[in-house]
Amino acid sequence: MKKIVLFLSVALLSFGVEAQVKTPQPSPTSKIEQVIGLTDVTVEYSRPSMRGRTIFGNLVPYDKLWRTGANKNTQITFSDDVKVGGKELKKGTYAIFTKPGKESWEIVFYSDANNWGTPREWDDAKVAAKVTVKPTTIPVNIETFTIVFSDFTMDSALLNFLWATTEAAVKVEVPSKKIALASIEKTMAGPSDGDHYQAAVFYKEIEDYAKAKEHIDKAISLRKDPAFWFHRQQSLIYAKAGDKPGAIKAAKTSLELAEKAGNADYVKLNKDSLAEWGAK
Repeated sequence: MKKIVLFLSVALLSFGVEAQVKTPQPSPTSKIEQVIGLTDVTVEYSRPSMRGRTIFGNLVPYDKLWRTGANKNTQITFSDDVKVGGKELKKGTYAIFTKPGKESWEIVFYSDANNWGTPREWDDAKVAAKVTVKPTTIPVNIETFTIVFSDFTMDSALLNFLWATTEAAVKVEVPSKKIALASIEKTMAGPSDGDHYQAAVFYKEIEDYAKAKEHIDKAISLRKDPAFWFHRQQSLIYAKAGDKPGAIKAAKTSLELAEKAGNADYVKLNKDSLAEWGAK
């Protein structure tokens, strides 16, 4: 018993010490949340500092794969499909690896974003995009590794990597015009069949059956492919509104569509309703 008490005491003491001690990280983490046009972009990385060291060609060897920061590899997330350096890149999260060189930098967007540092085994199949850019010398000394966005337009920005007196940048292009035009066209076209369907269900729930009928009829007229669940909802709304012939007609249509689709649940629901309403 004494051994157990002693063990628990040591464990609790260790936990207390671990929980209370806090020290600054030599390479603090940073998170950038940036909107480019209409696309959300997030970058998460750790920021090492020079501390009197020579960076490129020494701490970061030339032409060697670099995690592009410290600790866990740098990650970037796009909410839409984009282009980086003119290369197509699907929306999602990527690790950014780089190969800094004297004359050029290779910037790699790698689909496996969960590495501590660089991957133990490099997989070319996971290279989603690879871009080569020319670094420039800047007239100031950047003490701490920095990633920023700059040179914004409606549909692009530069993703900049800066450390010491070196800067490398890659252009990120986003589909702002495409998204905006689609939004305008959808808005100008008015509510969709799905919007009217949702409105019909809502009005049925609050027992405004006149508006429910109006919206479910509009939903069905707008829908290109007949849907058994649309007609099922129409039959229920018509029944609640006291239009039994209309309810029976809608239920028969829903039953026929459900049978074609092989949906046994809706087949039974419609048959039960038709029997309840005295359909022949």
